[in-house]
Amino acid sequence: MHAASLLRAPFARTFAVSLLLTGVTGVLSHTALAQPAQPEESAQGETLSPEASPPKEGAYLSDWYNQDLTLIGSKDISFGPQPADDIYLEYEYFGRKGPFELYGYVDIPKIFNIGNSHDKGVWDHGSPVFMEHEPRISIDYLAGRSLAIGPFKEWYVAFDWIYDHGSRKENRANTLYSGLGTDIDTHSRVNLSANLYGRYQWENYGASNEYSWDGYRAQLKYIVPIDKFSNGASLTYIGFTNFDFGSDLHKDNPARTANATVATNVLLYSFTHLRFTLVGRYFHNGGNWEDGSELNFGDGNFRARSNGWGYYAGIGYQF
Repeated sequence: MHAASLLRAPFARTFAVSLLLTGVTGVLSHTALAQPAQPEESAQGETLSPEASPPKEGAYLSDWYNQDLTLIGSKDISFGPQPADDIYLEYEYFGRKGPFELYGYVDIPKIFNIGNSHDKGVWDHGSPVFMEHEPRISIDYLAGRSLAIGPFKEWYVAFDWIYDHGSRKENRANTLYSGLGTDIDTHSRVNLSANLYGRYQWENYGASNEYSWDGYRAQLKYIVPIDKFSNGASLTYIGFTNFDFGSDLHKDNPARTANATVATNVLLYSFTHLRFTLVGRYFHNGGNWEDGSELNFGDGNFRARSNGWGYYAGIGYQF
């Protein structure tokens, strides 16, 4: 999901997890077009279950553009070689309008100046803002016809832009993933989508792959509605996995890797407005750092910890 400077990265999320799969709500009708997958059938975004959509007219500010504000606590987040703990504020949005499927979030890191020594944010010369935006554009919709092939229901041009505004160039990251996406019919309660991207890297905390095309990302997102309760709440499992591969970072630095994997698992307990989220996220070579490699950033030698579990908990309000 997110963490500051080197420790911050796509996540996804992760709340990008409170909805890091929340994505598509809005029902489109398009004459002469075989209907694209309905919002609740797509796994692009985080809370794609019908329960995450407006339950009644007038419940939210918009009938298609959903927003929430969430306070998130995180622990052992390994997007860099030193795991970060943080408490931060996140604004998140998701929706579907015409051919455009929208999902994104904006974080204010370390909003209460609470975090471990490796975590820097808005008050201590770290990043004042971290954001991720994942728009997709329906090719089916623009073509005016269904392009479904077997289980692949709808096709998209897909993007993922991640930006970390560090206090100086060495603490800044700016990454664009672009490629092709699809929604997949599982013939079950599991909502599934996939994206395959190429990565263009602008700033990357001073790493050697800046201002170049460097590697790829395969992304899988999945949602399973678990239950509804008599108090009006619903419980949903949300998961997504990012597999980054083909990077050249390792060629001039043995502490970096060509591949990295982050697998996120979310339990979302939501009412019409209130949302409670618990997240377990597994990192393997998080941020393309080799686990166990010896490093020194000027404060003495240490060994990278880029494998293992990190955790998030959040409480939010959807409006």
